[in-house]
Amino acid sequence: MNIVVSPSTIPSFNLSAEEYLFSQKSKDFLYLYVNEPSVIIGSNQAVINEVDLDYCIEKDISVIRRLSGGGAVYHDMGNLNYSFIHDKTGEPLSAKFLNPIIETLHSLDIPAEIGKRKDIWLDGFKISGTASHISRGRELHHGTLLYDTDLDVLQKALSSKQKNTIKKATASVPSPVINIKTFLSESNGKAPDVLGFIEMVIKRLSLIFNVEETFKLQKDDIEKIEEIRKNKYIQRVWNFKM
Repeated sequence: MNIVVSPSTIPSFNLSAEEYLFSQKSKDFLYLYVNEPSVIIGSNQAVINEVDLDYCIEKDISVIRRLSGGGAVYHDMGNLNYSFIHDKTGEPLSAKFLNPIIETLHSLDIPAEIGKRKDIWLDGFKISGTASHISRGRELHHGTLLYDTDLDVLQKALSSKQKNTIKKATASVPSPVINIKTFLSESNGKAPDVLGFIEMVIKRLSLIFNVEETFKLQKDDIEKIEEIRKNKYIQRVWNFKM
């Protein structure tokens, strides 16, 4: 397993990096990244159904379509994103890719559980939504971890005034959410800041996968990622195709 920590907080870069790593046959990756404020919609969703575009424009929140299906999610600097990328095993699609995340959270005294929709719940609230993409013998399973996200902005950005305008599009399934930091503060009386939490997560995942040093994207990798970004993830024809 190659653990890669993104050098960028630009959403279009990180989605391009996922696609780039997805194309690397026979290599396993765990890609970890944090995005600037953005709404990331599923491959079969309609922006108009999911997003308050006026609010997002006002708050400079980018809207980008990802490779995988599923519902719309909000990212900001308080949200850690993880992406498992590997060759297809031939086994039925399951939530087992979440086991390392659950083990990591439990090690930090966070009693999280896997939900029915391959998501993660904590104390009756959702803290992680996931989505998957399978193609040409490869699998990508990625998700969010709400640590210290602005939940008010999340709610407003994901509250479209034109829901169900495009009937054929996949609709998001709303769930009550909570920040992990809030849970830790209320249960333990203290909680690390975002950077401290991310460092602990990386350290624990490195132990789980027996990785001594995280893999760094090289200049050639970044150039190829930027090419994907330029040709796809910053293009309106991709992001607003439905």
